[in-house]
Amino acid sequence: MEYKRDLYFRLLDMLSKQTPVVHVLIGPRQVGKTTIARQIRESIDFPAIYASADSLVPLDAFWIEMQWRRAVSEGSALNLPVLLILDEVQKVPGWSETFKLLWDGRTNVPEIRVLILGSSSLLMQEGLTESLAGRFYLHRCQHWSCLECKSAFGWSLEQWLYFGGYPGATAFIHDESTWKRYVVDSLIETVLARDVLQMSRIAKPVLLRHLFALAATLHVQCISFTKMLGLLHDAGNTTTLAHYLKLLEAAFLVSGLELFSRNKTRRRGSSPKLVIWNNALINSLSTRTMEQAMGDAIWRGRLVENAVGANLCGNLNSIEYSVTYWREGNYEVDYVVARGRDIWAIEVKSGASGKTSGLARFLKAYPEAKALMIGGQGIPLDDFFNRDVHHWLV
Repeated sequence: MEYKRDLYFRLLDMLSKQTPVVHVLIGPRQVGKTTIARQIRESIDFPAIYASADSLVPLDAFWIEMQWRRAVSEGSALNLPVLLILDEVQKVPGWSETFKLLWDGRTNVPEIRVLILGSSSLLMQEGLTESLAGRFYLHRCQHWSCLECKSAFGWSLEQWLYFGGYPGATAFIHDESTWKRYVVDSLIETVLARDVLQMSRIAKPVLLRHLFALAATLHVQCISFTKMLGLLHDAGNTTTLAHYLKLLEAAFLVSGLELFSRNKTRRRGSSPKLVIWNNALINSLSTRTMEQAMGDAIWRGRLVENAVGANLCGNLNSIEYSVTYWREGNYEVDYVVARGRDIWAIEVKSGASGKTSGLARFLKAYPEAKALMIGGQGIPLDDFFNRDVHHWLV
């Protein structure tokens, strides 16, 4: 039985009705965007056309026009609405301008409903805000949650913490060395070589790779850009590193969380806390086996903390929420989530006990904040990861 994510049902419901906007689905590679589109194409009760721009041969605006004409022709012949699905459309230069002309020029043509897929949030959102403003609805397809992996594959929490939740990699988990090669070659290298390099001019692609590897090694640690310069060969300057870190975030790989502060200047000058968006990206680059990783209390604790951070970064809308961390001397709070005047201070404990002095210090400084402890004597890890993160932010 093929597993259907909640996002499939939401999209199917919206696309089954007349819609005044273009529906846009963005998210990391290999998390099932194309699978969801295919499931919708097979389930919807009118014609659907699928085409992908993920090609070794560069495509141009004519390719988009050709797919549009196919949809118009089929709709006219059958006198029915047509669903047009375009995958990795951000790879076509000028795609948003071309689509704007076609979308705005819909006169005397059959009803065309559109679903666009993309794996680069930066390139997609630049095109959407510049040319398709007011004409689209954005959906985010995130990495698979613990609950989804449990439902689809029968995974335990420990398996999800180690293997991370890329559905395509599931076939290889019984041979960990093969699984690691698959994640590195098919996921990490593909994203770095094809997606990130298309976002912006990269003067030092080797540095970009080394920065990602460093982040995967030092996940959930706070490290200044100055210290990164000392750890990376030919690193250039801190501005270059900050720019590359933003590109890695736009590719759904790494976030560099800022220090929580009401003072924006202090926050922007802080050392970033490195959070990897999927634990598979960490463990595929590590020499530890699953048994060794789960048996090492310190490493497992970092994996748990990273998984919580990835859950927050991936599922909280960056316009509505901010995800940061807090530190003052030896006192620290793992994550601070803010939405308007609402603040949640989140402490992650992977063991049965642990100090909470940082949390107490933060609450003294910000008495309006709400405290959340995940793991230890707080919310059980299974409970936290098996519910939508918004459930806990009340």
